[in-house]
Formats: sequence, structure tokens, C-alpha cells
Amino acid sequence: MVLISKQDILNYGKGLAVIVLILLIWEVAALVIQNNYILPTLGAIFTVLLHPFAPVLGGESLIANMLQSLKEVLLGFFCAAVLAIPIGLWIGWSTEARAYFNPVIQILRPVPPIAWMPFAIAWFGIGINSVVFIIIMGAFFPILINTVDGVQGVRRRWTEVAMMLHATPFEQVRTVVVPGALPVIWTGLRVSFGVAWMCVVAAEMLPGTSAGLGFLIMYAYNLGQLQVIGAGMIIIGLIGLCADTVFRAGRSRFFSWQGRE
Repeated sequence: MVLISKQDILNYGKGLAVIVLILLIWEVAALVIQNNYILPTLGAIFTVLLHPFAPVLGGESLIANMLQSLKEVLLGFFCAAVLAIPIGLWIGWSTEARAYFNPVIQILRPVPPIAWMPFAIAWFGIGINSVVFIIIMGAFFPILINTVDGVQGVRRRWTEVAMMLHATPFEQVRTVVVPGALPVIWTGLRVSFGVAWMCVVAAEMLPGTSAGLGFLIMYAYNLGQLQVIGAGMIIIGLIGLCADTVFRAGRSRFFSWQGRE
């Protein structure tokens, strides 16, 4: 069994070449500008990355801030999934529920999650609860919309067969609708995690936070330490890449049957 094909290696090589090119352009530009307050060199950024457990700017280490952000993201993401998937299944299955709730969803969905921050602070105070609420608001709708679309996209003949076998509506949802909608729900989870990761960084930049990568980036900005900002951005990007790789691997592993008759 071939774990990785030559085409996969070639594709990884192409992606790596683009990354190396971007880094090369960055380094050349930094050397030309020669001003770390405008564009830090890669050496200055990697110096921060190579000491992940050392205190940064007199505060927590890079790892500690990363773990704080991950805790908030995972908590908010899990809460959003627990809420959005059952609601999405209900709205996707019930025409009546869709008629009632679709207008509300379409009104709330375009509202930027960060716009909820004043309400979050008023309801939950300053701290992790407000950050988690912002993450939930950002992660909820991608999961909800994809769940609804997944349910509506289930092949009609599958449900017709279940009805012929005298399956109850609950049995139809459990044995036909949910498995059939899972690939699209999985896509919603993948998109939602990326949104949640962006939300936590933005929420941590607001007043009242004391830890996290967003807090570290804003604190470094106030002190003019752009090399710390660059290191934080790289950590954010790498975590996003790892998460997306996991979701893509899961899709290939569990939903390779999608699209087959």
C-alpha cells in the first residue's frame, strides 16, 4: 500500500517552493529597508520561534499564549458544533422549521462576530467567557448552513427506500439523513474551525484580555516589537495548516464514497 504518491510529493514540493519564495522576498525586502520597526528580518522572527518556552516581552511564553488560544478555540468550536448540528438537522429536515428560521439565519449570518463584542462584555464581562462567546458566534453559522445543505442534499431515493421499509421519521434521520449529510457537515466543521481561529485572535486583541496569541500580537504592536508579531502570525498559520490537514485527511479517510452512485 502506497502511503504517499509521487504526485503528492510533487504537489508538496510546489507548495514548499512558493513558501521559500515568499520568505526569500521577505528577507530581501527586510535587508533593503533595514528597519525592524517596519519589517523585521527572518532571523529576528526565528529567534523568537526558537525559544518557545522563554518569556516574551516580560510576560508568558509563546507556547503558553498558544495553548491559551487553543483552549478558547476548542471550547468555542465544540459548543458551536453541539448547538449548530442538531439545529441544522432539524431545519434541513423540516420545511416548516426552515420557513420560520431561515430569515433570521440570513439576517444574523452576515454580522461580523467581533461586532458582538459589546454585548459579550455586557453579558459575560471581560475575560475568557466573552472570547468564547465571540468564537461561538463565528463558528456557529458555517456549521449550521452546511448541516442544512447536507440534509437537503441527501438523495431522495435513500429516504424513499427507508420509507418503504417502514422506518419512522427518527429512524430515517438517524440511519439515512445523518450519514448522508456527514460529508457536508464535515466541510462545515472544517470551515468553522478556520473562522473560530480568526475570531479568537481578533477577540484577544480587545481590551481586557491578558493572554493568547491575539493579546501577544497587540501587546507587541504597542511596544513596536514586530518580530514577536511575525512569530505569532507564523504560529497562527501553522496551527491553521495542521487543523486543515487533519480535516482533509478525515474527509479522505471517512467520506471517500461521496459522489458515488
